[in-house]
Formats: sequence, structure tokens, C-alpha cells
Amino acid sequence: MNPDPLAQLRDYHLPDPVSWWPPAPGWWLLAVLLLALSAWLIILLLRRYRRRAARREALAELKELEQAHARDGDPTALLRGLSRLLRRFALARFPQKQVAGLSSEAWLAFLDAQGQLNGFRDGPGRLLADGPYRPDIDREALNELIPLVRRWIQRNPGAAR
Repeated sequence: MNPDPLAQLRDYHLPDPVSWWPPAPGWWLLAVLLLALSAWLIILLLRRYRRRAARREALAELKELEQAHARDGDPTALLRGLSRLLRRFALARFPQKQVAGLSSEAWLAFLDAQGQLNGFRDGPGRLLADGPYRPDIDREALNELIPLVRRWIQRNPGAAR
């Protein structure tokens, strides 16, 4: 018999350190959730960017029209360009059935209603209806029409389709 039974015991030892890989199931779940959230956010941002592309292009074209008018001074060309720009942007922004058949007073009423503005039927926007047919175009009204068109484009940023 051994007089000291404790001498037969081994010394205590520390367990192996915990490895960082593989992570616990909670970390996997968190990683999957973060990836899904990131993908969802990227998709939303891309959709918003694409929706607003028409507005960016329309504003760039408006700037080009202003520069061409400053260079050439042709009010009829500017008025026709503004009219085409508004029509194309409205067709990109709203359903074709709602926009394509509009003309004259109905077109001006549509522009006022969709932009929450009152400058098309009762203001400088009247030039869009009868300006191209006038022998002389009111330059002051034409200069007021440009900011009105810009505000209308900015208030209708994305494609609704």
C-alpha cells in the first residue's frame, strides 16, 4: 500500500484553447442575416438609381437646351425642345395610355396636376400650347417657363411603371 495516495494523481492541465473556426451557430445565422440585408439594400439602391435615371437625363437635356438657346437665341427652337422634353419625360414617367393622347388644354392640365403646379394652364406654360404657332414669342414668359419645366421634372423623379 502506498502511504501517499495523492502522489499518484496527475497534475491538472488546461483544456486546449477555443478555436475561432468554425464559429458557433449564432454567428452563422448573424452572417446570413447580414448578407441578406446587404443584398436587399443593394437591390433597393440600384432600383432607386435606375428609377431616377430618366430625371437625370431630362435635367441634363434641359441644361443643353438652355445652353443652345443662349448660344443661338432661337426662342421657337427652345420652346419646341421644352415641349418634346416634357412629353418624352411624361411618357417615361406615366403610363402611355394616360399621357400619349393628351394635347392642348388637357396636356397643360395634366402637367399642372402631376407637378402640383399652377404655371402651365394659367402661367408661362401656356406657351407650350400656342407658342409654336405665334409669330412672336414672349421672351419673358419663355424665361419663366424654363424653371417651371425644371420644377416639374424634379417633382416627378421616378418611373411609375
